[in-house]
Amino acid sequence: MRHLLSLTAASLVLSTLVTCAQAHVVLSEPKAIAGSYYKATLRVGHGCNGSSTHSLVVQVPAGFQGAKPQPKFGWTVAARKAKLATPYNSHGKTVIDDVVELRWVAVSKEAALPDDQFDEFAFMGRLPDGAGPMWVKILQTCESGQNDWSEIPANGTSTRGLKLPAALLDVQPAPAHEHHH
Repeated sequence: MRHLLSLTAASLVLSTLVTCAQAHVVLSEPKAIAGSYYKATLRVGHGCNGSSTHSLVVQVPAGFQGAKPQPKFGWTVAARKAKLATPYNSHGKTVIDDVVELRWVAVSKEAALPDDQFDEFAFMGRLPDGAGPMWVKILQTCESGQNDWSEIPANGTSTRGLKLPAALLDVQPAPAHEHHH
């Protein structure tokens, strides 16, 4: 009987964690290596107060280079470029303006993401050479209302206590290459 009780308690804790994890827009792969090409897959776990999601606007973090959105059937996709504060070099060319915003919009009410379902929206690009946290801000607009997933903690990377946290990408240092003779 004690094992059954422990198993029930463990499954309750697990289901609570899963529910909490699905309560926010999160990255399916929250860690990546500095300087690498990375596919950011944003998992949308619900709509806004019971209504369907009909658009997502993603603010591409500073330092994320050459963002390209993945097309999604039933949704239009658009990218907005702007002049960069710090240009970068890509394949021998200086890039002075780059994608700063990505937008997915459902083409019809039927194509919108129902509140009781989840889906993923993806984009790729090159990560900066330096390690550290990158915050992806997302505006989720629904049939009724919106969720502005843009809160960033004042210190550190814990989103505990934040109602609408931005998605966190932990950019980790590239491994040191050893030279063998």
